[in-house]
Amino acid sequence: MKKRASAVWVGSIREGQGTISTETGVLREAPYGFKSRFEDGPGTNPEELIGAAHAGCFSMALSLILGNAGLTAERIETAAEITLEKVGEGFEITASHLTVNAKVPGTDQEGFLKLATQAKEGCPVS
Repeated sequence: MKKRASAVWVGSIREGQGTISTETGVLREAPYGFKSRFEDGPGTNPEELIGAAHAGCFSMALSLILGNAGLTAERIETAAEITLEKVGEGFEITASHLTVNAKVPGTDQEGFLKLATQAKEGCPVS
């Protein structure tokens, strides 16, 4: 499977603007820029999109692992926090931390944590 996305950038790093689009059209010329990435400006940014991808991937992987264990979640809520830090002369994503709240009948906290760990290991984005 191959999926595609694209980005267009016009102008300088601080004053310029860009758009991000996906093959499916879910994102179509979604705006992003310096302010949405490093300040509190409108638009999205790459780290936010990576966080959404990680949260979505993990939630689906957890659903698969639960199903393989004969369990079905009533609800899985996963939030991702992406850390972007200055490292040397550039920036790096140094962490992606997930917080998961799930309602899974038929398992306890210990069993859930074991299955969640398997999901973390099975999620390609993790």
